[in-house]
Amino acid sequence: MIVEFKAWEKIPRTNPFTVTITEKINGTNACVIVKEGEVVGIQSRKRLITPESDNFGFAAWVLENEQDISKLGDGYHYGEWAGPGIQKNHHQLDKKRFFLFNTFRWNNDNPNRPSCCDVVPILFQGQIKANTIEQILIQLKHSAKEGEIPEGVVVYYHTFRSYTKHTIISPNGKWCKD
Repeated sequence: MIVEFKAWEKIPRTNPFTVTITEKINGTNACVIVKEGEVVGIQSRKRLITPESDNFGFAAWVLENEQDISKLGDGYHYGEWAGPGIQKNHHQLDKKRFFLFNTFRWNNDNPNRPSCCDVVPILFQGQIKANTIEQILIQLKHSAKEGEIPEGVVVYYHTFRSYTKHTIISPNGKWCKD
């Protein structure tokens, strides 16, 4: 019998991890699908949508801005559709806006970002410490407009290419009793 050696994978240390922490905008999940330079699909978190089966007017908005949005290039472009009439509009936006999640590709330095799209705000970028997320959540609460409570933050772990979310009102999830 021939036995092959298989080494145990290296386990990364808990610190220091590089993270990007963005604000979790309180709206509704949305996505634009672009293929060969054309918008070919629009979706909510759970389904494809059209202006006839819309998600707070997102599909209609995409079609109105199709030429600009096609600049996103081929792929699935996820974001948060937020503004008046969607959730609680904590930012008191005067109109509905699409906030792209990909801060690396669509940051403010990218001249190709469609003018009709925003990007979720980056609150922190660097090496995470034990209390970094808690500190960012406290800062976010203190910077909120009076009477408003922000939803929370999303943490992107560069090493693992994965996300976690941390909410202020329901830290264990809105369906769990805290």
